[in-house]
Amino acid sequence: MTFEILEEDEHLIAIHKPPGILVHRTPISEDTVFVLQLLRNQIRQRIYPVHRLDRGTSGVLVFAKNRESAGLLAQHFQNQTVRKWYWAVIRGYVEDAGTIDYPIAPDKGKPLQSAITHYRKISQTECPFAIGRYPTARYSFVEIRPETGRFHQIRRHFAHLRHPVINDKRHGDVKHNKFFRDQLRLSRLLLHAVRLTIPHPVENRLLTLE
Repeated sequence: MTFEILEEDEHLIAIHKPPGILVHRTPISEDTVFVLQLLRNQIRQRIYPVHRLDRGTSGVLVFAKNRESAGLLAQHFQNQTVRKWYWAVIRGYVEDAGTIDYPIAPDKGKPLQSAITHYRKISQTECPFAIGRYPTARYSFVEIRPETGRFHQIRRHFAHLRHPVINDKRHGDVKHNKFFRDQLRLSRLLLHAVRLTIPHPVENRLLTLE
């Protein structure tokens, strides 16, 4: 696998991550192939992860090329000075724009953390297929900007609104996921990290990666 490089200099590299692959090794997965090792082999240089995308999410992913840049970039993510935009297909019709302010816990038994997600609807469609108890199926295509970066925040927030992201196996709608998988031959999570802005770790400029 060869990754599309969106931006690269001596301090960082940004790529397009395809769906279906983890960024790096985790104790809860038995996967043996990761973006980190594949990209390292591709550019023949050590790299450092500074944020992550879920296995099923595609889109803009940034790595640092040295420890100093890694610390500076990671600090921007922690301080929420990074702005991120996503595209998603969700079940049902939503309002033209809105904000989801709904605290979520990183894990069971852990305290709730503030979580805020902004969105705007780009388009909507109605398909003449009966799914569940409804005679047709409705979907919205939305642009999403999370203000915070909690675990599975976007997926959990839209599930909370009862408009889950399509093909979300953990928080989604089983019947609609099956429709996309069986009828449309589409099984990937319909969530894409389309754009990211972040201050460059060394140069005095703002990077826009997309």
